[in-house]
Amino acid sequence: MSKHEPTAPLAFASASGNLPRQRGDAESAGGQPVVGEIGFVGLGNMGTAMAANLTAAGRRVIAYVRRPDQIGRLEALGLRPTTDLGDLLDCKVVISMLPDDDAVREVVFGRGDIGLDGLAAGLMPGAIHLSMSTISTAAASLLASEHARNGQGYVAAPVFGNPDAAKARQLFIVAAGVPADVERCQPILESLGQRTFVIGADPQDANLVKLLGNMMSATALEMLGEVVAVVRKRGLDPQPFIDIMTSTMFGGRAHKIYGDKIARQTYAAGFVLPLVLKDVRLALAEAEKAGVPMPSVGVVRDRLITGIARGYGELDWTALALIAAEEAGLYDEPPVPPS
Repeated sequence: MSKHEPTAPLAFASASGNLPRQRGDAESAGGQPVVGEIGFVGLGNMGTAMAANLTAAGRRVIAYVRRPDQIGRLEALGLRPTTDLGDLLDCKVVISMLPDDDAVREVVFGRGDIGLDGLAAGLMPGAIHLSMSTISTAAASLLASEHARNGQGYVAAPVFGNPDAAKARQLFIVAAGVPADVERCQPILESLGQRTFVIGADPQDANLVKLLGNMMSATALEMLGEVVAVVRKRGLDPQPFIDIMTSTMFGGRAHKIYGDKIARQTYAAGFVLPLVLKDVRLALAEAEKAGVPMPSVGVVRDRLITGIARGYGELDWTALALIAAEEAGLYDEPPVPPS
């Protein structure tokens, strides 16, 4: 079976009437793979691991950072760091891996008050913005329209996976955009993840899939935290319980990976609570727009707000189990978050 899934079974594109303008064959380079340097914006834990993998695969990467003190760290990974976004504008593909809608909009539209020109105004016609951030569908549609207006491509390709998975090239990628643009980006995506699912021509559909997938994981973590709290309060070791559940009815990745961490009370930073809360709010907004209640996700939202209020904002979303344990009276004093 091909690594890249066909678009027909999901048919997301046919469900949307707001597709980005498709460019002609000359502008899309006939689907030929992108050559030359790749621009990269968003060098957090995820982005740094992804950019380093591109370099390891033999690609030349220009990495935009705002802070000069990050340059040495990125140079050691084989990247070519710069504090000038303009250095990326000759690239045929620029990847963004940014935390939220505002950050991506700023990179695309620029900010006149600080003299920052955006990608939309600066990229050459036919260049592609490969957006791998988890953002709203409204933002994805806006960015796709702006790039199309400037004769550029826009491919949404958010990922499932944490920084460890990014380092190991074990990410799952959900991609959507003009087919020729997605095809040109596929060699890049193959250097970043273990499998790419191509779901259609409308970029916003990839972001919807990503948000809803994150909600499935978040509610699974909440339930894991609650049942482990029961097990622990009854004086039992939660590890055998997790082993039984993940060997029988709940053998998926989320239950196996995070169930083990919850049993060991491991909450070290990965997908930190404020970013999870951002995604939860975006997903709830999508559901409200569609007229679909999501009561279980509402519970997760409130738990996240509680955890952040208690000072756990730097902890991983496995800390949903910490909050459940505290609510069950399992701690006299909250544990100190790692420095």
